[in-house]
Order: sequence, then C-alpha cells, then structure tokens
Amino acid sequence: MTDDALRSVTIERAGPGRFTATNARGDVLSFATGDSAGFTPVELFLAAIGGCTAADVEIATTRHSEPTTFTVTVGGNKVQDQHGNRMSDLTVIFSAAFPDDPSGDRSRAILPRAVKTSHDRLCTVSRTVEAGTPVTTTLSGTPDDS
Repeated sequence: MTDDALRSVTIERAGPGRFTATNARGDVLSFATGDSAGFTPVELFLAAIGGCTAADVEIATTRHSEPTTFTVTVGGNKVQDQHGNRMSDLTVIFSAAFPDDPSGDRSRAILPRAVKTSHDRLCTVSRTVEAGTPVTTTLSGTPDDS
C-alpha cells in the first residue's frame, strides 16, 4: 500500500469515558461513551457514512446550484446477540431542495444519479461496510512477560 492510500487516526483517552481522535493533519475530534455528552463511537460511525455520501452528492449537485436544504439522516439498529454487538438495517435518507430556476432544475435532475453513484461506487465508508472488510486488532507496546 502506498503512503497516498494510507489513512489513519490516533485515539487517546482524555478522561473517564472520553477520548480524542487526531488525524494526520492535526485536527482533533472529541467523543465519549455511554450517556456522556458528545458523540458516541456508533454515532461517529453513522456520521461517517452520512458525511461521506453527503460530500459526494454535494460535489455533483452544487456545480449547478446551491441547495436551499441539504440534510442527510443516517440510522440503524444496534444489535446485541450471540454474534456480538453490531449495527443492522442501516439507512441513509437524503432531503435536498434547490431554487426554482434553471440551475436548480439541473441540480434536482442530477440528485438521484448522484445519490446512486455515491452508494454504488464512490462513498468509501459505506462501500467498506458493504464489502465486509476485516478489521485486524493488535496489541503494541506492552511489557514482555518472559
């Protein structure tokens, strides 16, 4: 894998049930667990799906017109069973409106194809989920027990 393809974040504990994620550009995002204030990891997962596809669709539609409304709602069910914790029945719902003029008409015409193309080909996050990509977990930096 080339350095251009590698993406990573570093997670650090900020306190009980509180964490920060830092990307390679130095941006920091805080999150929490349980009932603490802030986004939970599952909510960040849903936001990543929605954010990825929103960015794809925005690029395609705003070439012609700025939306008057542009909202993406992502949801799903958290399942806890014999197979472990996971999300199921994920849904992505777009709500977009454009001005009532020729440029807005072009954006409205593009919208269905842009949503489909994002889902079928472009959105790295939802494409990864649908592909079922394995996750490898390792332990690093622990004292040797020998």
